Amino acid sequence: MNVNTELFGAFAFHAGLMAVNTLTKSFLTARQRFRKGNFISREDGAHKPSLKIGVGIDDDVERVRRAHQNDIENIFPFLTLGLLYLFTNPEVSCAQLCFRIFSGARLLHSFVYLWEIPQPSRALAFFAGIGVNFYMGYKVLCHFAGSI
Repeated sequence: MNVNTELFGAFAFHAGLMAVNTLTKSFLTARQRFRKGNFISREDGAHKPSLKIGVGIDDDVERVRRAHQNDIENIFPFLTLGLLYLFTNPEVSCAQLCFRIFSGARLLHSFVYLWEIPQPSRALAFFAGIGVNFYMGYKVLCHFAGSI
């Protein structure tokens, strides 16, 4: 099986962009934890007894943590499905559109989640990204159904 080099390049760019987006949330969560004095484990706050320990204690920390969790739940399937989708020999323009919609939707989702922009903005961004994942999953399953 051969994969179009231009198509692989487009996927690699968007996969890298989404990985960096997810990694960034780790630092944003840590920043909020230090700013709010809220840590997840007792040993993290052992040096300062006034720190709050546990999940769900601070809304600002939890918002970033939930955005990070949402990225993990959606971007990792994209990485898998997008790579498999490359082997279905899709039209370059269609695949690029899928990758662009997904990346744009996930970046928009992060923005509206972290800046607390009212619904339905976050839901629309979520469903745009999940729609792309389901589309690529459908194409992969249909393409490889005869291989089982």
